Order: sequence, then C-alpha cells, then structure tokens
Amino acid sequence: MFLVPPNATPQEVDQRRQARFLYWLGWGIAEIAAFVGRPAPTISSWKSRDGWDASKPIERVESCIEAKLMQLVLKEPKSGADVRDIDLLTRQIERLARVRRYEQPGGHGGDLNEALGERNRAEAKKRPVKNHFDEEQTAQLQAAFEASLYGHQGLWFANSSMRTRVILKSRQIGATWYFAREALLKAVKTGRNQIFLSASKNQAHIFRQYMVAFAKEACGVDLTGDPITLSNGANIYFLGTSARTAQGYHGDFYFDEFFWTHRFEELNKVASAMATHAHWTKTYFSTPSSIQHQAYKFWTGDDRNRNRAKKDRVDTDVSHDHLAGGALAGGRWRHIVTVEDAEAAGCDLFDIAELRDETSPAEFDNLYLCQFVDDAQSVFPFSMVQPCMVDSWEEWDDLSPHLERPFGKKAVWLGYDPSFSGDAAALIVAAAPAHPGEPFRLLEKFRWTGMDFAAQAEEIKRLMRRYHVTEIGIDATGLGVGVWQLVRQFFPTAKAIQYSPEVKQALVLKALDTMRRKRLKFDAGWTDLAASFMAIRRSLTPSQRSLTYESGRNDETGHADLAWAAMHAMSFEPLHAPMGGGAGSIMEIY
Repeated sequence: MFLVPPNATPQEVDQRRQARFLYWLGWGIAEIAAFVGRPAPTISSWKSRDGWDASKPIERVESCIEAKLMQLVLKEPKSGADVRDIDLLTRQIERLARVRRYEQPGGHGGDLNEALGERNRAEAKKRPVKNHFDEEQTAQLQAAFEASLYGHQGLWFANSSMRTRVILKSRQIGATWYFAREALLKAVKTGRNQIFLSASKNQAHIFRQYMVAFAKEACGVDLTGDPITLSNGANIYFLGTSARTAQGYHGDFYFDEFFWTHRFEELNKVASAMATHAHWTKTYFSTPSSIQHQAYKFWTGDDRNRNRAKKDRVDTDVSHDHLAGGALAGGRWRHIVTVEDAEAAGCDLFDIAELRDETSPAEFDNLYLCQFVDDAQSVFPFSMVQPCMVDSWEEWDDLSPHLERPFGKKAVWLGYDPSFSGDAAALIVAAAPAHPGEPFRLLEKFRWTGMDFAAQAEEIKRLMRRYHVTEIGIDATGLGVGVWQLVRQFFPTAKAIQYSPEVKQALVLKALDTMRRKRLKFDAGWTDLAASFMAIRRSLTPSQRSLTYESGRNDETGHADLAWAAMHAMSFEPLHAPMGGGAGSIMEIY
C-alpha cells in the first residue's frame, strides 16, 4: 500500500511526502528514487533536510493515518468498509492525542485512560479551589469589612477610588489592619493586583498576616502563598522597599511608612511605575519623620513645583486644620489623622493618657500627633539614624524569627530599660559582634507596660531560653535596681548601669561612634526605635555645670526607652574598640 490513487502517476502526487512514507516503510533510497522518478541525490537531500530519521514513531503513524483518512473522506461514493475505516482511523487519532498529552509536562495516567481521566476530573471538582471566594463568601467579606470601620477608616474607604491618596497618620490607629482588609476586598471584587511596599519585607508581611486572619474569620477561606494568588487571577505582593524587589510589578500599590524609607525619590519612581495606567490607584501612608527627609517635599507638594516657573507654582495647604477631614490638595487627596482625631471618630484601640506616659513629649508629638521632627538639635539626627535601617529579611540569613531558637547558638547581649511609674519597659536583643568591625545587629525589641519588677525579670528569664545570652545591661538607677537584683539571681554577671551625666555621655558617645562607623543595624520597620533615637537632645544638668542628655522629660533618664535599651546593649564593647570587636565595659558601673 503506497497511499497513491489507483490511476495516478508519480508526478500527480506529492512526491516528497510519498518518498517519506516509502522510506518509513523500509524502502531504500535507490528504490524510492526509481518509483517517484527523481534522482537519488534529491531523495537523499529530502531525507536529510526533513529529518526523516529523527521523527518519532508516533509522528510517522500520525502522518500515515492523516493521509489515509483524507483519502477516505474525499472518496465518493463511500462503501460500508470505507465508513468503518473512517471511524477506526478517527478513534486512532483521538488515542494518539491522549498519548501526546501524557508525554507533556504534568501528564498523568488519566490522559491514556479515559475512564480514569473522568474520575480524576470528578474528584477535582469536589476539591476546594485554592484562594477562591464564591459570591456568598465575597458578600460575607464585604459585610465584615464595612461593619469593622472606625470613622477615619470609613473616610479612607469612601475615597479609595482616588487616583492618589497621601495619609499622614498616628501610630496605633489601625492603618495597617485597615489597608490589608481594603486591598483584599478590592482584589476579590475586581481581580486587580495589589502591591504592598514597606520599609522592610518583615514589615510588609504584617499586611499578609492581617489578610489571612481576615479571610479566615469573615468567611472561612484559608489564604496561602506568597504572593497570594486568588482564583480570579489577582496577585497580592508583599515587598520591601529595595529597587531590586520593587520592579516589574503592576497594580494598585500601597506605600507603607514612606517617610522612613531610604532614597524615597528613587523608590517613588519605581513605585509610581507600578501604577502608570490610570485605572490603578496609589496610596501612601506613614507617620512623619524629619523635615529633612526626601518625602517631605512630596507631602508639601514642593516636588511638583520643582521644575515650574515661579508664576506657575501652586501652594499646597497641608495644615491639620485643612486636612483633618481629608481634602484634595496639590492634585492629591490628603488626610491627617492624629491619635486625638481617631479617638474623636470613635476609635477605642488605645489609651491616650497611657501613651503620653510611655513616651517623651517629642516622641509623642512625632508618633501620635503627626508632627515632623526638626532634628537640628537632635543628638542622633535622621540623616545618621536612617542608614542604620535595613531590610533584615533580605540581608540577615542567620536569623529565623519563627524558630524556637531564632539565632541558634550565637551570642547575644541584652539591653534593658526598666519601667518605673507608668512608663514602658524596653528591651533590645543585640547580636554580639563576633569579630572586629562586625555591626551591632538589633535582632528583636520589646516594650512592656503595667508590669511589676518580678514580671519584668521573668520576661528577661524567658528570653534567656530563646537566645544564647552572654551579657545583660540594666539601668539600675533608682527603682531599676529592683529588676537588676532579681535578674542577678539567675544571671549573676548582669551589670547594673548607674546613671550619671558621665555615664549617659559615655553611652551616647559609644552609640554615636557606632553609627558613624556604620556598625549599627536594625530592621527598617522599627520606626519607633528610630524616633526614640531622634528624640534625644543635649541639655544641662539642674546645676548648669554639666552636659547631659534628655528626651523631653524632667526626670534624669528621659523616656526614649528603646534607644537607651539599645545603648545599654552596646555598652559591653569598649568605646575605642579596634573597629568594633572585643568585649569590655565603657564605664565603671558597680
């Protein structure tokens, strides 16, 4: 059988295809040449160029079936045998197609066995779709979202379709919690990508935690993956603010704590490119940092006046009086929400009196009343503190916060600033420099309120089970000696730091030296620690004879508790250590 019409001559058929069929049937080149009436070198050339030898058996069979089937389909009239042959050949094509699917990546036995494939498809229909919200669950999600809003959050939601929102906000008013929910609801209902940029990837994943909890509580959906990919195709990304990780995405984006990021202007260009198309939205929200920060001109609108003639410049009113209720200003919807504004709008997540007791006036004004810091008088200006802020998840591969022993057997030093009469206790866990020049990496921070001395000591004891602690420094001035005495019972070498102008100066000088040498590092999401350092200023003692340091309180030690706790941890290295390294105290503290 040569697949040639009964009365056809070799010149009337596709000689090249006929030659290939004959070759696959086992004919030699000379025999094929004689049959089709072509020179043998021509047949050889066809064989080489068309890859007759490289073809798989299934390809050879498919070609033959195709040619035979076409002949039978075109034949008129058809006999009963012809119809049976057409049916047989069609079923063979279907079988070969299943073989093809089986050979592809992801192929399985159901591709070869039709009954098995049907059973697998039926079981797949029974399995829940990953990250899927049906109509009822979507309605439950929206109802739970709307029922949970405080007044200021309701205003944000009412303006969620604005092209650009810029929000200056207090800490602890539920901004992270709210925007995580808003973005999830938007992704579920619209199928649009949502992108979160935070000062660090660790901070960005707080949004993910809130989303996962919201979906589970509101409608029983278990969200998985990073990024989270919904069944409707929407992707939700959680990124740190480095140019490497923030490029190549598109969608609605949320820029968290943008006043604390490094190289804001560069990052904002990358971030804005994510929402180039007009249907994407951009949301910036942050507590304020310093008026020297690059984002300050973005807030005031001066960034848009930079390249305009003087007569074309637009003054943007960014006063609290103008923006307390939200307003379009300078082409962007802006809003200022202090902790007092949030409380007036019904938010009951905090106790303002307690917050005032826990922080210095300068810190409170900055973190809770949305006032920018003019850090010209600060011992630790923002320009010095900001380079210390890094994306710890990206840069530190030896720290695993989710593990029972997050830093393994590596040594850490603890710095502790106890609570006295209502203010907060602060503790810093610092990686001990293993060799000269290695940075002080601040691994974990804690702030506790309402604890007596025994409870504070017990927290330190708990951390000793979590880390390999080799040094502990505790402010033992006044009532702090009680915590030190309790800690010394289970850690005899704990050092009591007795504050005096000279001791405080030694602590500050060590911190300044460490920062100038670029040897202090902490997660960029720790804006409260950065604000704590910035709140420390020089002052004179009551006798006016000595220089000391304070953070806005009249008591001797001040309330920049996180910063002082960090300095206590760093005090175990000598002030004049050779580029870091070596252990020892910078002061006599007994």
